[in-house]
Amino acid sequence: MSNHTHRRMWVALGAMLLSVLFPALSLQAQGTRPAVDFNPFGVVEGFWLPEIVCDLHPGWERIIFDWSQHQPTGPEDWNTLNVDERWLVAAQDCGREVVAIIKHTPAWATDGTPGPGVPRGLYLPVDDPGNTWAAFIRRTVEYYRWRGVNRFIIWNEPDITSDTYGFEFEGSLEDYFQMVKVAYLAGKPENPDLKLHLAGTTYWHDVNAGRRLYLDRLLERIVADPDATDNDYYFDTVSLHIYFRTHTVYDIVRETRTLLDAYGLTDKTIWINETNAGPTDDPLWPVVRPVYQIDLAQQAAFLIQSAALGLAGGAERIAVYKFFDWSLPPGGETFGLLRADESRRPAFDTWAMVIRELSGVVKASLAQTNTVVVVRLEYADGRTGILAWAQTATPTSIQVTTNDSGAVIFDQYGHGETIIPQNGHYTLLLPGAKCNSVDGCAVGGAVSLLSLAGSGITVQEITSGSVDLTFE
Repeated sequence: MSNHTHRRMWVALGAMLLSVLFPALSLQAQGTRPAVDFNPFGVVEGFWLPEIVCDLHPGWERIIFDWSQHQPTGPEDWNTLNVDERWLVAAQDCGREVVAIIKHTPAWATDGTPGPGVPRGLYLPVDDPGNTWAAFIRRTVEYYRWRGVNRFIIWNEPDITSDTYGFEFEGSLEDYFQMVKVAYLAGKPENPDLKLHLAGTTYWHDVNAGRRLYLDRLLERIVADPDATDNDYYFDTVSLHIYFRTHTVYDIVRETRTLLDAYGLTDKTIWINETNAGPTDDPLWPVVRPVYQIDLAQQAAFLIQSAALGLAGGAERIAVYKFFDWSLPPGGETFGLLRADESRRPAFDTWAMVIRELSGVVKASLAQTNTVVVVRLEYADGRTGILAWAQTATPTSIQVTTNDSGAVIFDQYGHGETIIPQNGHYTLLLPGAKCNSVDGCAVGGAVSLLSLAGSGITVQEITSGSVDLTFE
């Protein structure tokens, strides 16, 4: 028996063992959501504080798998200390799936700039030792498969051009496509359960520059590849990064779904890998920023609004960037649910509420007027949620009609109280959003969630007369 055959035999036996030690999360096709115990809400880099993140209980966690730290001086290096295996064990123990993001080319593996440079040998066959990217992917997928990691995001924000702050990839779109293709071809034989995610994109860098969306151009290139159909188009999931403006979340997710469907990629899923509205007006951590003046209540409101609109738009999973503001200098731009001193922002309680109250949703539908946004949540156990907020500075009200004799109403921090209907109606008073001349009403007003036992309801806006709301 050849060494290759021996190796495949051990891989197969290992797969059986893995299925016992690391049972995979069940995923569903686009258009449906898994059963009530499925938790689609995650965090970026929760591993810094394992006990606290375990108490929060997100369903998944994104961690950077840094190529330049795994192999700092050459292809024979294998330094896994930058992804401490205790992080992986802690995540597994708390029922949290680890999703890896691979980036940062080591200096020895590129003819370009270390970090964002295109890997050397990228266009060589995947079994050629000179293809440094293929060799790293092959080893990484095989090694981490036995440690419960099956999902890999290929790089980060390649849509940011090299002349713009924050760029992370100096290659062309063709180079990025080749990285995705090589990752699939090199990684899939090492792990048949491998799931590849396209890099998170920012959307606005293209829109503001008047360019056709990077994702649109990338999907066009993928489907044009003659071998793409036989290789499941080399990817499973599109990744999105959406910040600061509540009303854009639904629109961007829907536009992404429309793009995928237009290319015939109806089975590909959408994840929001990063979302948040980082505060500037935190008394314990003030930040100077020319746009998006955000206070702590707005950050909390944004997170639950983004989660609800993401579900309504068709996102399969959603994560907050980020869990903990570790190693930030005073005044550094901040996004954490926890500050650098480990104290909790109010948004921590909001994300805990999202995980607790929205994880059982099997369908989310949107209705809105010029002044109010309402998301209807349908649960696997037959319950219904009505999540609502004002989207202008004007306070507004909605009326929910139902046969229920009692319901629970939650504020955006998860504080709930039982209420009874008045003449068959529940009335939700929604405070106006905080707006200014620069940002407009970037984040909607404080959120209310009405949790009902049944499903037979109608909703009206009653601020000025009665307007029936129709859910998409």
